Amino acid sequence: MKSKNDPWNKLELKTYILLLCANSDSKRSKEEINLIKSKVDSMTFKKINKEFKKDSEEESLKKIDDNVQLHEFSYNELEELKSEMNEIFKSDKEYNSTERNIFRILDNILY
Repeated sequence: MKSKNDPWNKLELKTYILLLCANSDSKRSKEEINLIKSKVDSMTFKKINKEFKKDSEEESLKKIDDNVQLHEFSYNELEELKSEMNEIFKSDKEYNSTERNIFRILDNILY
């Protein structure tokens, strides 16, 4: 787990959040992963994906919360992130209750 001495930068945090969104229904589609890869560089994706795969959902939410507290996000940055989260959720043509629940949790963490 990232310690407070080794926080994620904003791009790493965004990547981790988007991976959680893609995995929220316990099935990551090719469309979701390709969309995330289109938004971040390959090294960041590989690094964060490797860490993400080791974490439970509870650990993931804790890491996100810890790292969000370390960064100041502008209103526009938050709106862009929320838009990208929704894009991930809808990319596999399904937006189920589990995904909506994760969105609400993340929305609360981000604000």
